[in-house]
Amino acid sequence: MPDDLRRAIPGTTLFDGAQAMKGYALNKMCYSFNSAANRAEFKRDEDSYCARYGLNAEQREAVRRRNVLDLIAAGGNVYYLAKLAGIFGLDVQDLGAQQTGTTKDAFKARLEAAGR
Repeated sequence: MPDDLRRAIPGTTLFDGAQAMKGYALNKMCYSFNSAANRAEFKRDEDSYCARYGLNAEQREAVRRRNVLDLIAAGGNVYYLAKLAGIFGLDVQDLGAQQTGTTKDAFKARLEAAGR
């Protein structure tokens, strides 16, 4: 199958090599949140913390808006973004709701209906 056809999944940003390079700074910052001290520092001054890691304007705006889909489009890997989401008080179901364009309750109901 041609590479461009494998990438054509409507509404999905594939995390490939290009996205990994695009999101390197963002993902590196999110990895830093394994440290409680770094999470606290981020909470004290988000913008300075983002600047320290070299996030670009698109990434910084997505962080400000707490928008997971925009963070993924900006090169974020969902596994690293989970650390950032935790700082915002979001859990995996909140992320799923954002990704599917529904409320958290609707997303949970969808999971329950699927038997998960």
